[in-house]
Amino acid sequence: MKAAVNRRYGPPSVVRIEDAPTPIPSSGEVLVEVTCTTVNRTDCGLRRPHPWFVRFFSGLAAPRHPINGGEFSGTVAQVGSGVTTLAVGDRVFGYSEDGLGAHAQFLAMPADGPIAAIPPGVSDEAAAASTEASHYALTSLRAGRITPASSVLVHGATGAIGSAAVQFLATRGVTVTAVSDGAHHDLLVDLGAARTIDSTAEDFTAGPEQYDVVFDAAGKSSFAACRPLLAKRGSYLATDLGPLSQNPLLTVVTAASPGRRAVLALPPKRDRTFVAFIGSELASGRLRPVLDRVYPLEKIVEAYEYVESGRKIGNVIVRVSGSPT
Repeated sequence: MKAAVNRRYGPPSVVRIEDAPTPIPSSGEVLVEVTCTTVNRTDCGLRRPHPWFVRFFSGLAAPRHPINGGEFSGTVAQVGSGVTTLAVGDRVFGYSEDGLGAHAQFLAMPADGPIAAIPPGVSDEAAAASTEASHYALTSLRAGRITPASSVLVHGATGAIGSAAVQFLATRGVTVTAVSDGAHHDLLVDLGAARTIDSTAEDFTAGPEQYDVVFDAAGKSSFAACRPLLAKRGSYLATDLGPLSQNPLLTVVTAASPGRRAVLALPPKRDRTFVAFIGSELASGRLRPVLDRVYPLEKIVEAYEYVESGRKIGNVIVRVSGSPT
């Protein structure tokens, strides 16, 4: 099979398209012929690697598993013994359990793992882009103890995580203020934002308004900068370590605070229940992953370069096989 392989750490150019062994599904597994996958911040972090301690998990000197890619959509090509929930020909989507292997033509997955049927009418592109960012967004929002009465500001609202967060909030009746480039005002309103702030024209942290929750989906601000925006007992939510890797410490320090607090919500293990939930969100139209560009597998280096340019809106798709749906 063809696969995007990086056998050493470094810039996007270390990725090569190579022939790799096709996985053989074990008992309880299915073999998925991958139609679409994505390039996201997790893939970029594993390839560089960043932060530095990623090496302890991925390999100190070089990647132990040289094929990246967590998100996927595709078709079941083969089923292992004992599998009754999926059949050959089923359209499926999900997230590989170790966040690896989807940047290839075939991927072996546990049939009872984070995989589910693609709802009718949902494209392969949208299905492939629905798990990684949504998981970060949901985990953080749930940690923030948000209710329909909450007021929430989402910084980085047009990114993959931010655009998912705006939709999860708006479809549940939460008032959302979205911060992004003013050129994307119409997109944010369409996603459900009640108000937008043009980050190119004003400093969102200098505004007079206060919010119950500030969700830094972009990972480019900080608790200190956003603290004045927080109402009494308000929460600052983050999905990464922060510019100085300060968020884990701040989460501990502010945990017992009766006032404003910082929360770093580390995603727990993705499972079948989560993917099935995302499927229901896709089917209902409550979740519509924002799609920016589509690259063929042969141009995945360009996809990495574009993601790391900071210009992407929503998700970047890599089409591995088949025609667009």
